[in-house]
Amino acid sequence: MNKKTVIVIAGPTASGKSQLAIDLSLAVNGVILNADSMQIYKGISVLSAAPNTKDKQKVKHCLYEIFPNFFNGSVIDWLDKVVPEIKKIWSEDKVPILVGGTGLYIDNLINGTTPVPETSNQARQQVMELLKQEGVNALHERLKVIDKEIAQKLSPNDTTRIRRAYEVYLDTKIPLSVWHKKEKIKKLPEAKFFVIKIMPTQKELDERCYLRFDKMMTQGALEEVKNLKEQNLDKNLPAMKALGVPELMSYLDGKMSLEEAIELAKLHTRQYAKRQLTWFKKQLKADKEICYCYHTDNDLIKNIVFGVKNQL
Repeated sequence: MNKKTVIVIAGPTASGKSQLAIDLSLAVNGVILNADSMQIYKGISVLSAAPNTKDKQKVKHCLYEIFPNFFNGSVIDWLDKVVPEIKKIWSEDKVPILVGGTGLYIDNLINGTTPVPETSNQARQQVMELLKQEGVNALHERLKVIDKEIAQKLSPNDTTRIRRAYEVYLDTKIPLSVWHKKEKIKKLPEAKFFVIKIMPTQKELDERCYLRFDKMMTQGALEEVKNLKEQNLDKNLPAMKALGVPELMSYLDGKMSLEEAIELAKLHTRQYAKRQLTWFKKQLKADKEICYCYHTDNDLIKNIVFGVKNQL
């Protein structure tokens, strides 16, 4: 196997990515690296479906729960962590196996990222204060004035990307749309990527999403949200928007019953998984595509290992 190989496992939530990563890691002496924008945060391990202790004992897992839940993480923060980790794994003669459902993370690592400078703490705090005072819709209106092109591409409710675009302009006085036209920079130009996509049918995925959320409720999802509530965290923080958090928070605030909150969380999970499917179908090229939710399959693992060795 090429010494600069990186295996990528991508797909929607609840599609079996984590199990595939474990099975494949055992077959190729791999180390699993997180590429999920919610699993980077502490305090939401159940709701983000972060690997449990048993899984971590089977295979080494890196970059899970690395930031406090009050942190505003970005793709740049993740790239700054994952690139040296991949190089370290290579130096140990092991195979990095990147797994997650955050297309932005995967795309930026494989295809490069625009040379947007990291924003200052001052800019981040200023934008967070605007969000607290005015809300995301008002910030979206402000963004239209300074960067109409980017604003038109973003949903008025996309807090993370609206915040990021406004931060960049505050710091650089250059619209994010202008930065996006600059040549992309690959942080790992030497890497040989082998991409696996899990792309199940919508029906199968819906059923898995529903079952998984029920399981999360038995594993302590509500307790996690109670802890977040006690911390009185800003509702615009990424961790506060993890699937299930807003809905269960509404229940704790007395705005709906627990049954209603669970049903709404399942609906939003299903909708999110559908958006992921659409994105991966259109935006990510794969060397291997699996058209069903993954369950342990030794023959498939052998087939993938053969493909990696022969294509890279």
